[in-house]
Amino acid sequence: MTDARRFSSRRRPNLAPWLFISPWILGFFLFTLGPMVFSLVMSLYDWPVVGDRRFVGLDNYRVMLTQDPKFWQSLGVTVKFAAIFVPLNILLSFLLAILLNVKVRGTALFRTAFYLPSIISGVALVMIWKWIYSKDYGLLNYALSLMGVDGPNWLGDPHWSILAIIIASLWGLGGTMLILLAGLQSIPKELYEAARVSGVPAWAQTVYITIPMLSPMLLFTFVTSLISAFQQLTIALLLTKGGPLNSTYFFAMYIYDNAFKFHDMGYAAAMSWVMFLIILILSMAVLKYSAAWVHYEGDVKGGGNG
Repeated sequence: MTDARRFSSRRRPNLAPWLFISPWILGFFLFTLGPMVFSLVMSLYDWPVVGDRRFVGLDNYRVMLTQDPKFWQSLGVTVKFAAIFVPLNILLSFLLAILLNVKVRGTALFRTAFYLPSIISGVALVMIWKWIYSKDYGLLNYALSLMGVDGPNWLGDPHWSILAIIIASLWGLGGTMLILLAGLQSIPKELYEAARVSGVPAWAQTVYITIPMLSPMLLFTFVTSLISAFQQLTIALLLTKGGPLNSTYFFAMYIYDNAFKFHDMGYAAAMSWVMFLIILILSMAVLKYSAAWVHYEGDVKGGGNG
């Protein structure tokens, strides 16, 4: 009888781990997977906010890809923004992380100062940059006037507006900088000491020690920056409203307009799924080809047993 009980207790599933993670599982199904499935279904309908829904199959996708010039225009603006923002975000974060990794007096204060902008509310950030970019009383044009330069209309000129959005977006690079700073502090100091003893110059230490050891963090920040760039909405929506001449009309803004201005939820859902697929394909491509430049500690390249 005792053996039977012991055997029964072994076969009884342990529900304690499931009980602990049940809030996350419930939240995932209610707030992530559920809305995703619902939006996929919605994308197959002509779904007005008010009125009857009508099943149209893949017609939303067909119209988007073949008959909607604004789709391609907004996607082009987003790709242009991402192509400039992502490299600059990583490069500036990397340089700031290196500077803030130096142990000098007041380092903690500087780290806090550079990180604080990343936690400021998007609306508050936009109000600050509206003041900075103002053609008549903005701080940026005033600083340029002191050097004898007539500043441009940053938010009213289509040649400068996308650059203004990029600069405002880079203001929140504190989170990326913090990740890279943590990565720099995890690199063994013995590697740098051995390099200095061997007479390796500082630039070579950065190229052959710092960047390879930091490559997993660089990969992570590259993917997250790419996702953030394609989802850009708040700054452009509040700063330029997509203008001038649609020069800052981002893909996410077009989705927003279709959903809440044109009240075409089905078309907006279809566009959201296209954005999801674009981000997924780009992220998978980056991860696939990352093996050529990402090095993990203890990972041995090549093969063979000698």
